[in-house]
Amino acid sequence: MIHIVKRDKIIKIDGHADYQDTNDIVCASVSSIMYTTVNALLKYNDKSIKYEDDGDIVTIKILKTDKVINILIDNMMSLFKSLVTNYPDNVKIEEEE
Repeated sequence: MIHIVKRDKIIKIDGHADYQDTNDIVCASVSSIMYTTVNALLKYNDKSIKYEDDGDIVTIKILKTDKVINILIDNMMSLFKSLVTNYPDNVKIEEEE
């Protein structure tokens, strides 16, 4: 199962969806959503986040906020929530603000 944890200004993503042995569309979806958002944030403002990927856990630290940054982060979380709706056995989200 993929675990997505958002606490304050830190988002951590780890695990594997185990939806399918090959061509795991759930893992690919989470990765695509995350990388698209990270790239957009860094292109918009390269000081907006600190991004780390150690191969097992992705950590996104939100360093700055404004309207655009908030929209991008909110959109990413909304897309993750859509995955949870469609694949509840493969993705879990925990949020604390």
